[in-house]
Amino acid sequence: MPAFLNPEHIITTAGAAALWVVALVVFAECGIFSILPGDSLLFAVGMFCSVAGSGGRPLIHYFGSEVATLLFCIGVLIVAAVAGNVSGYYIGRLIGPPLFKPRTGLIGKLFDPKYVAKTHDFFDRYGSKALILARFVPFVRTFVTLIAGVGKMPPRDFFTYTAIGGVLWVGVVTTLGFFLGQVSLIKNNLEIALLAVVFISLIPMVVEYLRERAKYAAKATA
Repeated sequence: MPAFLNPEHIITTAGAAALWVVALVVFAECGIFSILPGDSLLFAVGMFCSVAGSGGRPLIHYFGSEVATLLFCIGVLIVAAVAGNVSGYYIGRLIGPPLFKPRTGLIGKLFDPKYVAKTHDFFDRYGSKALILARFVPFVRTFVTLIAGVGKMPPRDFFTYTAIGGVLWVGVVTTLGFFLGQVSLIKNNLEIALLAVVFISLIPMVVEYLRERAKYAAKATA
């Protein structure tokens, strides 16, 4: 993958500032730029908290205990992830009214106000589930955040469920990196492992889509 998207390159280049660089990337990826690496960076952070580098200690090392370093990293990254989503939400609220207003022509069709109404319906039906599941899906977690803002999802609901999703996403993926990164097969084939993380992260949304499709089919034949 390109260097600017390669988690190993980002972390090793940043050196002692690795955690803070990753936190900035996670913040941006959750609220603004969906093309940035998210899941793979979290996995790599967990791995580099446990795998010894050339100096005999892990590349990401803040405390005497590797577990303490891991927990510190998870805490920082949870804050970055939730803050990124909150910023994306308010960007959506800000651009929603001027963007989705009655117009003629192609622009009017692309940004028809009826889409905002559909967004309201979507979050009324799937709000909490969508925000939590979307955390584990690249691109979708950024998009859902913006749409929640455009659709003016109640702030209290958004903050609650995006925080739950953020804790689960950062906690699970980073912890997996910490333990699985110690396995030689994964450590020696890091790029393949990171790509596998991205594909695995798509599974929850695919499962949910298939479940909803099955429900719809059952209602249609009833």
